[in-house]
Amino acid sequence: QVQLVESGGGLVQPGGSLRLSCAASGSIVSIAVMGWYRQTPGKKRELVASITAGGTTRYADSVKGRFSIFRDNREKSVYLQMTSLKGDDTAVYYCNADISSGSVFSSYWGQGTQVTVSS
Repeated sequence: QVQLVESGGGLVQPGGSLRLSCAASGSIVSIAVMGWYRQTPGKKRELVASITAGGTTRYADSVKGRFSIFRDNREKSVYLQMTSLKGDDTAVYYCNADISSGSVFSSYWGQGTQVTVSS
């Protein structure tokens, strides 16, 4: 059984920084793309950033230049470094990963961590 466990959310003032962490555990053979999504009430979950096993990254336009995604393949972890945070960044952030326990990849989600940007 595969699990993704997130940590690092919380309350931060506008302009502040926060780092989210996500660790995968369980029966894992290979991890392909890992990413972070976010969702606010009444809106669809949206991609914030993703990173392939080879290190290719992709960012939503709204976070380019402020957020950085990186991963540790040996630790099966992915991180999201968030800087210059704004009120619009307030959301529940979810970790996602495409993981194989054998020959087939499946998409897994973490439980979500709340990020609130407010003074």
